[in-house]
Amino acid sequence: MYAIGVDSGTQGTKVLIVDFDGKVHGRGHHPHRLISGLEPGASEQDPKTWMDALKEALKEALKNAKINPSKVVSFGVSGQQHGFVPLKKNGTPIRPSKLWNDTSTVEEAEVIIKKMGGHRSYIKKLGISLAVGYTASKILWLKRKEPDNYSQLSTVLLPHNYINFYLTGKRHMEYGDASGTGLMDIRKQQWHKEAIRAVDPELEEKLPQLSHPSEPVGYLKKEIAQIFGLGNVLVSSGGGDNMMGAIGTGNITPGVCTLSLGTSGTISSYFSEPFVDPEGEIAAFCDSTGGWLPLLCTMNVTNTTEYFRAIFNISNKELEQMASKAPSGTEGLLFLPFLDGERVPVLPFSSGVFFGLNRKNFSQSFLARSILEGTILNLGYGFSRMRALGLAPKEIRATGGGAKSRLWLQITADVFKTPVVILKEQEAAAFGAAIQSIWNYHTVKGKNVRLEEITGKMVKKGTLKVEPEPGNFSLYDRLQERFNSLWQTLREEFKIHKKD
Repeated sequence: MYAIGVDSGTQGTKVLIVDFDGKVHGRGHHPHRLISGLEPGASEQDPKTWMDALKEALKEALKNAKINPSKVVSFGVSGQQHGFVPLKKNGTPIRPSKLWNDTSTVEEAEVIIKKMGGHRSYIKKLGISLAVGYTASKILWLKRKEPDNYSQLSTVLLPHNYINFYLTGKRHMEYGDASGTGLMDIRKQQWHKEAIRAVDPELEEKLPQLSHPSEPVGYLKKEIAQIFGLGNVLVSSGGGDNMMGAIGTGNITPGVCTLSLGTSGTISSYFSEPFVDPEGEIAAFCDSTGGWLPLLCTMNVTNTTEYFRAIFNISNKELEQMASKAPSGTEGLLFLPFLDGERVPVLPFSSGVFFGLNRKNFSQSFLARSILEGTILNLGYGFSRMRALGLAPKEIRATGGGAKSRLWLQITADVFKTPVVILKEQEAAAFGAAIQSIWNYHTVKGKNVRLEEITGKMVKKGTLKVEPEPGNFSLYDRLQERFNSLWQTLREEFKIHKKD
């Protein structure tokens, strides 16, 4: 038997065809397009883009798998978190979806927080802070800026929910992805009525019922199944990309930590009880297994290297070779990687900074290495915060484009003082979606198969394990302290610079 795992991200859709032992038989990929020409801070996609990409990527994966499609029994979807898909009563999107990295709703987030009694009050009531990128502020933005569109709103969905709706016709939301809306009490795992009223007193009726991630959405619609030669395929609850990535890396028991080095950077770890950061810097998400997934998210990782590579027209391999010529610490050169503002630390108006340039380190190799180090030092600030709140990882399981760089992983191990391992299957979100669908399938069939049993069999470590080098600990400790001091010093200057 086979499962389909889909990861619908910002840049594209990836599809895996996986058997119940964890072997990947087929892969497919199709890119997404962002809508261009929007106001500063806005980031949007047409949900039709996701559907078109899903069809093409799934066709490619099935073709490459060379299996009988009728042997596929389950289907799981991972989607980018926080995006707002507003549906009309007939199920069509009212407008394009505002995405996780849309920062045009700062004012709306502030309005909601103020109505809830302030930042600390919000955390006290819901167990989670309201970041600008979360869904709640996007809903209020639609109400305030596009009232005609808002008047047509029937259902609020997130990207993965919308794909599930397309596949099954069911409007559904599970705890994990819902916890990133900023409207859910993460402790009780239910909608928070006061937060909902702070957006709109009539919003509650537009929110789907919440369900446990072990409960599937339904079955693939016949007209969809026929396109691909599929049969009666169960569609699992699915979840956000971070939640599915946790499953795909086996991060469903205490002591495991997942690091994703993609456009954004995330660090997450499973907890069996609610994890609440009283400062709100660490997102207190629920996971998509029934537990909790405290998560650190920074906005700037591989986007920084993409811009650098474009300037010099070099490949990722050439970038790594260039950076490896510079010593650890780059002779004091620091890079603040805030090209798209920053979520943690909370610096929405910040911008990128090179600090400490001199005759010795003003070169391509030093600049290249400082970029790699700067992204990890940025994550290091939040990682220290997570440790102070109880995170005790035995190892870090790395995924994402940045995890292909041996040098980047060594910097990570040294800054975090923790071993970093690479898993055999790197498409963690799509793989996790497939695994979750297998779990849901067993549950529906009445089999008492624990998710830990499935991940224990399917999630396999690769051959690369990067051990931290103790000789670099004191160096990176000093750089981390200087990095933190620098952004704190520039906090107010960033705001002034943004206005000019």
